[in-house]
Amino acid sequence: MLVDSHCHLDFPGLVEDIDQVLARAVDAGVVVMQTICTRLTKFPDVLALAQAHDNLYCSVGVHPHNVDSEPLATPEILVDHARADAVIGIGETGLDYFYDHAPRERQRESFRVHASAARETGLPLIVHTRDADDDTIDILSHEMAIGPFKGLIHCFSTSRELAERSLELGFYISVAGIVTFKKAEALREALGAVPLERLLVETDSPYLAPVPMRGKTNEPAYVVHTAACLAELKGVTPEALAQATTDNFFTLFGKARRPDRGA
Repeated sequence: MLVDSHCHLDFPGLVEDIDQVLARAVDAGVVVMQTICTRLTKFPDVLALAQAHDNLYCSVGVHPHNVDSEPLATPEILVDHARADAVIGIGETGLDYFYDHAPRERQRESFRVHASAARETGLPLIVHTRDADDDTIDILSHEMAIGPFKGLIHCFSTSRELAERSLELGFYISVAGIVTFKKAEALREALGAVPLERLLVETDSPYLAPVPMRGKTNEPAYVVHTAACLAELKGVTPEALAQATTDNFFTLFGKARRPDRGA
């Protein structure tokens, strides 16, 4: 049993074929998925999708790319939306200094608002970070000092230092298909610092299809390839990796219901 902890099933390339996408995931052993909100204006669609399927959950948040068009001054709207049963996480939020699609200070402001919502709701904070390691850790450390909250670094693709600092804060690390890429040696080395009990797997679909599915539209079924690569990297069987990452998902995202073994 595997969980795709982070996908975008409302995005073009997946939503048009959603029933088949979900069926292929279940056939591959992926029994639970979390579809991630990137815009509050799209949240009703994301929520409706999650509510229509027993094995699908969602988050609520504004991606750092979108904070200029959808700024957040306070956490109240996130907290209110998070009351829905299908909502199990806050985000994705964070910092992206690679593309800089939104002003950096506005990204930082939105990140802090999301952290406040995570603290208030008790739901995990789903963090996107690219070319912004120092500011990411500074903000997380500052917010954690105000009051503790849970979270993870999603689609981890950066330094060993960020992994270690995140672990010190109690965060989890989620691994996407990048780990399978030929040129990802530094990433694989950094993941050596992450204990098995703090790892999750994801697709970030429809993006970043893992080897051997490169060039295709990514989908939750393909998380099996990422999991297999990660199992080899950590020196455990695929079954042990699946068990650990699934247990970790339900430990972190405590609002989600673990399906019956026969599901």
